[in-house]
Amino acid sequence: MGRNWSKKSGRADAGAARRPSSLLALTLGTALLGLAGLTGLTACGANGDGGGEGDRDTPSASQRDGDRPPKGPDRLGPSPVAVPSVREWKAVRGPGWQLTKHTRVIAAHDSLRDEAKLLADELKVQVAKGPARTDDVELDRAKGGEQGKPGGGPEGYRLVSRDGKVTITGGDDAGVFYGTRTLLQTHRAQGRFAEGTVRDAPDRPQRGFSLDIARKNFSADWIKARIREMGDLKLNQLQLHLSDDQAFRVESDTHPEIVSDPHLTKAQVRDIVELASSRHITVIPEIDSPGHLGAVLKAHPDLQLRSASGATPRGAIDISKPAAAELVDDLLVEFADLFPGKYAHAGGDEYQALMTENPEQTYPGLAEEARKRYGKDAKVQDLATAWLNDRTETLRKHGKTPQVWNDGMHRGGVVKPDKSRQVAYWTGREAGQRQPAEYLEGGWEVVNLNDEYLYYVLGQPNNFTYPTGRRIYEHWTPAVVRGTEPVPGKWADRKHIVGGRFAVWGDLADAQTTEQVARGIRLPLAATAQKLWDPAKPDRSWSDFVKLVDQVD
Repeated sequence: MGRNWSKKSGRADAGAARRPSSLLALTLGTALLGLAGLTGLTACGANGDGGGEGDRDTPSASQRDGDRPPKGPDRLGPSPVAVPSVREWKAVRGPGWQLTKHTRVIAAHDSLRDEAKLLADELKVQVAKGPARTDDVELDRAKGGEQGKPGGGPEGYRLVSRDGKVTITGGDDAGVFYGTRTLLQTHRAQGRFAEGTVRDAPDRPQRGFSLDIARKNFSADWIKARIREMGDLKLNQLQLHLSDDQAFRVESDTHPEIVSDPHLTKAQVRDIVELASSRHITVIPEIDSPGHLGAVLKAHPDLQLRSASGATPRGAIDISKPAAAELVDDLLVEFADLFPGKYAHAGGDEYQALMTENPEQTYPGLAEEARKRYGKDAKVQDLATAWLNDRTETLRKHGKTPQVWNDGMHRGGVVKPDKSRQVAYWTGREAGQRQPAEYLEGGWEVVNLNDEYLYYVLGQPNNFTYPTGRRIYEHWTPAVVRGTEPVPGKWADRKHIVGGRFAVWGDLADAQTTEQVARGIRLPLAATAQKLWDPAKPDRSWSDFVKLVDQVD
C-alpha cells in the first residue's frame, strides 16, 4: 500500500507525473456508461466569484442550450451548486424555493424518516406529516413505473423545485439522501433553490476514503467529522486500516493481548458505524495479512517468520503454521460482526518473504511447506496465494465481499487467486507488478487507489509527495488506475472499474497533526468525490471549484 518500498522501487518520472493524462474517450460518454435513464447530462454552471488566471463563469445548462433567461422577476434562477456538481439541470421560469418560518420536511415514505430528521435539523425546521405544501421539502421513494429509477440506479435522485416547494425522489434511500445534500449545499451557497429539475446519479458505485488508523491514532471524533464531510460529498465507503506493524487499534475480545493503546473501543466503533450508516456510508475493516502484522506478532513471537539465517522480517507471519491462520481468522470473524457492511479488506500486500531475490532459498521452510501442500512445482508465492484464498473464503462465509491489494495477486504459479474478490489497485511500482488490464482481463473488478494521485503519505517518504486536489481534478479519472494513463476504453466503465478511494497512510505518523491532515485532505477529497461522481472534464476551472467548496461547506 505504498509503505515498505524495496530498493528496486522508485517514484515515477517527475516529468511524466506532471504530464496531463490522456483522457481519451473518458468524456461525458464514458460518464454515461451503465446509467440507464440518465440522459442529456451536463455539469451545473459555475456561480462563483471567479478567480485564477483567465477564469470565467460557466453558463448554466439552459443558457448553453440557447435558452437565455429573460429580464424581470419571472426569470430563470441560478444553477444548483453542489460538490460533486449535479449532472443534469433543467431550469424553468419561476420564483424557486426558499427557506421560511413555515418550511417543514415531509417524509412520504417510512424508510425516509431518518433522512427527513437529519435535513430538518440542518435547516432548523420541523419534520411533519403530509401532504406537502408551499415552502416544504418532501422526500419520497420512486414508485413502480414512475420514470424508472430517477437519475439512474438506486443512488440516483430527482429533485424538483416547483411552485415554492421541493420534492426529492430517489431510487433508494441513498438517492434521496444525496438529493438532500444538493438542496442543503445550494441553500448554503445561494439562500434559495431555483425553479427547475435536477436529475443526478453517480458514475461509480464505490466512492470512498481510506484511513490508516494503525500507525497514526485518529480519535473517534476525528473520524466522525470525516464521515459528516464524506456524506456531504456523496462518498459512500470508509475503509479503516486497523492493524499494522506499529499498532492494532480496535478492541478485541478474541485476542485482547494484541490491542495497542490508544485504540477504539467496540462501543466507539459501533457509534462510528451507526453515524456512517446514517450517511449511507459503509465502513470497511482491513486486517492486513500475511504482512503488516508486527503488532500482532509482538504478542505472538512464536508465529514470526524466520529466514534460513534466522532473520525476522518485520510484520511477516509464518504462513506455514496452522496457528497463524487460526489467529487471523479469529480476528476476521470477530470484526465481520462489528462491521456489518458488505465489504471487508483482507490485505495481502508487501509480504516480505516474496520481496527477496530468491524466496525459496531465503525461506526454505515456506518452500518445503508449499511443495508438501501443492506439489513439487509449488513455490513460496503459491503458499501466499493459498493463504489469501483461505482468508477471503473466511470472509465470504460471513457474508462479506472480499477486497485485496493488487500486489497480493501473483502471476502464474500452481495456486491461482480465487475469482470472487475485488482488486484494490494501488501500485505499479513494486518489482513485477502487473498492469491493471491483466486483472480486468482476468475477470476481477478493480477499485482504484492509484498511488500516483490518491495517496496522502504522512512525511512524504519514498519519493511520495502530498497529492493536490488540482491534479486530481484536472487529470485523474477512475480509468487512470496506474501512473498517469487510463486503461483501454473497453475496461474503463463502471462494470470493470467499480470505483476508487482517496487514502491517508501514516508512514511517518508525527509528520502532521490530525488537524493538519484534515486540512490537507479537504480539497483532494472533494476533487476525488467530483471525479468519481462524474469523470468528465469539469466545466469549472480549478479556482472556481475551490470557491465552490468554500461556498457549500
